[in-house]
Formats: sequence, structure tokens, C-alpha cells
Amino acid sequence: MLDRLRQWGVHRVYGYPGDGINGMLGAFDRAQGDPEFIQVRHEEMAAFMACAHAKFTGEVGCCTATSGPGAVHLLNGLYDAKLDHQPVVAVIGQQKRLCLGSHYQQEIALEQLFADVSEYCQMVVEPAQARHVIDRAFKTALTRRSVATVIIPEDIQEAEAQPSPPKTHGAVFSSVGWSRPRVLPNEDELRKAAEILNAGEKVAMIVGQGAAEAEAEVVETAELLGAGVAKALLGREVLPDDLPFVTGPIGLLGTKASDNMIRGCDTLLMVGTSFPYAEWLPDEGQARGVEIDIDGRMIGIRYPMDAHLVADSRESLKALIPLLRRKEDRGWRKKIEKDIAEWNDILDKRAGQHFEGRINPQAVAHTLSPKLPDGCILTADSGSGTNWWARHLKLRKGMRASLSGTLATMGPGTPYAIAARFAYPDRPVIAFVGDGAFQMNGMNEMITIKRYWDRLAGGPPFIFCVFNNQDLNQVTWEQRAMAGDPKFPGSQHIPDVPYAQYAELLGLKGVYCDKPKKIGEAWDEALAADRPVVLEFKVDQEIAPIPPHIMAAQGKKAAKAAVHDPEKAGIATRGVRQKLTEIAEHLPGRDHGER
Repeated sequence: MLDRLRQWGVHRVYGYPGDGINGMLGAFDRAQGDPEFIQVRHEEMAAFMACAHAKFTGEVGCCTATSGPGAVHLLNGLYDAKLDHQPVVAVIGQQKRLCLGSHYQQEIALEQLFADVSEYCQMVVEPAQARHVIDRAFKTALTRRSVATVIIPEDIQEAEAQPSPPKTHGAVFSSVGWSRPRVLPNEDELRKAAEILNAGEKVAMIVGQGAAEAEAEVVETAELLGAGVAKALLGREVLPDDLPFVTGPIGLLGTKASDNMIRGCDTLLMVGTSFPYAEWLPDEGQARGVEIDIDGRMIGIRYPMDAHLVADSRESLKALIPLLRRKEDRGWRKKIEKDIAEWNDILDKRAGQHFEGRINPQAVAHTLSPKLPDGCILTADSGSGTNWWARHLKLRKGMRASLSGTLATMGPGTPYAIAARFAYPDRPVIAFVGDGAFQMNGMNEMITIKRYWDRLAGGPPFIFCVFNNQDLNQVTWEQRAMAGDPKFPGSQHIPDVPYAQYAELLGLKGVYCDKPKKIGEAWDEALAADRPVVLEFKVDQEIAPIPPHIMAAQGKKAAKAAVHDPEKAGIATRGVRQKLTEIAEHLPGRDHGER
């Protein structure tokens, strides 16, 4: 089994031991590190790391777990891979065939349990079957860009290997190998798309991770069309943020520049993204639409499109570019660039506002942005800190960034960073993690760093930035804006834990900062450290992640919630001051060029 994994290019398998995979563990020992078994603290972390490996390397990620509870623990991380379209193969144990169906200890119907998360799920019941099951798992994971699960009972693991099945009826002889196809657009649909884009006067583009290999083509298309480009969170690394027409993220965590562009456009081009939030897309009928997506199941289901290019993003844009006419009127582009400049000023002003001596969490990200090391890899967890990660960190060319996009689960920021470090030991890695997620599982994975100190310590910066606000902050703000309820301390308050000191106990470096004037010094200390760092910022929980525009219904609910909210005075003061940064940009006397 492990030899076949190695033939498929797997050299690292994330997992946690158990007697349901004893046969596998013995094989890992005999394999002498190729493939290597990476012992994490929890199986969920193994699946997150396999997903992150796939995201950052383009290879198949691989994880393993024992039968019963160990297998169950994998599920959340595997759903992260499935929903973000990442190829991951999970190899899990099962009780001996002899006892199946007897309600035996740790016996779970794994084929049923993993049926939804897996594009391919198969139990190996005969040693000679293992070869083609592994082969088909990898071919399926790569072709469908999703999860494949292989289940191996204990007695099969321990049986004598049959690398080649007998030449008999029913035998299958499979091979290692797969190649990515060229998926080309339909020519008639291509011409239709060009006509729509050429006719548009105010073209807006949204790109996602499906455009990751089409950076040059996206830039050329945007230049021809005079368009601005907004990025879904999973598409953050498609284009660097220092291009003057890149408006940044879109949606609730997005920018005012992206929002203005979408609300004002007459033509929408979506490339490699399934961005789902209709409230942040043009009104139906406002804009004509063109979409490029390699998955025909996803084409035209987010906005009513007029041209549907079911094909690879790069191939489609390469074929489309010769059909596009350069727009001579650059008024729309100038407006977009002006909005971007104004938004950056707003971010700067918001980050500079500190209240009652507390650290504004926006300033943590804003201060780091110009200090980001070249070629760094950035990860984020799910929480209010994701807002600042998305808005304030400006990616330069060569930087990588990812998070749990579609599942948006708590917990992956730390394991993503660890997997990135294993894959790229010569690159800086920085994770943004809320205190809730760090308490949930991130603190335990600091022990994994201790476990592999010789591999993960030393070298370029390796930093876990923890936002300590003693609040499950994103949910708190969602309670206020979406449910109209005040903060409920019974569910939202979490204990104050000395994260930096905890890091020091494990031999990592701990840096603690609770003063606004010391933010830059804290980052400098962490970036210069000779070992992995837990950088703890004590931040203000009352700074709202203000969306680009406030929906009327959400505004009413937030106002209703504020009447009885335990933090009503603080959030009112901060909210008004933060919102005034937008209004100030348009006060008479400011130099905005065209008015």
C-alpha cells in the first residue's frame, strides 16, 4: 500500500496512530521515512494538513486514521477539502472482516459515513484489490478535485501483499499515472462572450482560485476591457494587490472599492469562482454576464449569465483575448483606481484609531502588511481576524495565501501553516488565528511543532499571530447584525489564556503586546526570531468588522441589538468613528482629482 502511495508521489502522510491501522504503522516504520508518517495531535488536523498540502503544492494531500473514532475525526477536514475542490486521499482502518456486522467495538459503517464527503469510497476486501483501489482513488481525487477514501480492514493490512493480481476473470490490472486535460471553450460561446464584453462600458471582473494559473491572462483581459478585478477569498493569490486595478476582496469581508465597482458595473466577468453571495453581486438585470468555470455543474448558478464558458480559465482567456477590443474610454478604469486609493486611505485611518488604550485589531494586520517577507505564505482561521487578514494584508507577487473558503470552519489556520512549513521549509509562514480557534485546537498543534522541532524550527519566520479578545467575536457581531440580538456572554465569552507564555513553556518564542505603540516592535521581534513564534496581541473586541455597505435589514437589527448589548457604549463610539473615515474622504476641500 505505502509503496503505491510513494509511486503516486506521496512522501508525507498526516495522521494519528491507533490499533485499527497497526499494519499501516508497521509499514511506515519499514518505509524509513518515504512516505513519512507525520504525527499530529488530532485526526481533524491531519485532514486539514492534507488539504493545505494540496492547496499550496498542487499535489494530492494524504491523511490516515484508525477505525471508528479516529475515522470520524477526519470528516471536518475532509469536508474542507471537498468544498474547496482540493485532491485529498484518506486511508483509514476498519475492524477485521470476520467481525463486521456484529456490532463489534469501534465498528462503524465507514462506507456510508464517508459516502457524502468522498467522490470515491471503497473498502479493500482482498489484498490483490489494493493496487487498483489506490490507483482509482488518486485518479478520482485528481480528476474530480475532491476527496477519495480507501478503507482497509486490519486483517487485510496484515495479509501477505499481492502486488500483481492473478490473471483470472475478475482481476483488474491498473497503472500509476494521470495527466491534466486541456479543457477548451466552445467557439460559438466564446464569440458570444467577446461580443458581450466588447459591448460593455463598465466591466467588472471577479476571480477565484480557478484562475490561479491564469495571472497573465487575467491582467491582459482587465487591461483590454478597462476593468477592475475583485478577488474571492480563495483567489487572493491570483493577482498581487499592488496592481492599480485590483479592488481586493469582495463580499462581507470585502472592500468599498469592490462594492462600488459591482454596484456600478454594466457587465460582469466571473473567472474560476463560485462566489455565492447574491447581495454582493449586481442586481438581476443590471449587468450582462460572462462566466468561465471548468465545472459545468457550477456555471451560471450565482448570477444569470449570458455566455457560459465551461472550460479551463487560462485556456478560455487565451482564446478570448484576440477577440477583445481595447476600450479607449478609460473613465470607468480611472474611477475604479480612484476608489481603490480612497479605500486604502480609509483603511489607514481606521487602523490608526485606538480606543481607551486598547489595540485596534485592524492595526495588527495593517502594520504587518509592508513588513511581509518576500515569498511568504499566509493562512487564516475563521473569525473576525479574517476580516483584517483579507482587507489589510496586501499581497505582493510570489506570496501565497489560503484559508477555509467554502466550509469556513474554525480550526484550519494553524494546521494549514504547519503543512505549508513542511512543504516549503525555506519560506516564511504567518498564520492569523483568533483566540477561540487557538483554544479549540491551535494550542495543541504547537506540540506538533515541538515534536518536529528539527524540521520546523530555524529558517525563515514561522509565526502564529493570536488575536486575544476573550470573545468569539465574529459570531458576536453576527448575532447583532443578523439576529438582532445583543451579545450573549454565556456563549461568547472565553477565558483569558497566556498564549505567549504557553509557547515559551514548549520552547517556542512567545511575544506579547497590549499597547498600540508597540505593535510594530512586536512584529519586528517576531520576524527576527530564531524559532517558531506565538505572537499574542491583546485586542479590542468592540471594533466592528464593518461591511462595505450596510444592508437596511442588518442595520435595523444591529440597532435593536445595541439597545440591550452589554458593550453598547463602546461599540457605538467605535462604530461612529470608524464609519466617519468613509465620510471624511468625501468632505469638501479634499483633493480627489475628478469630482
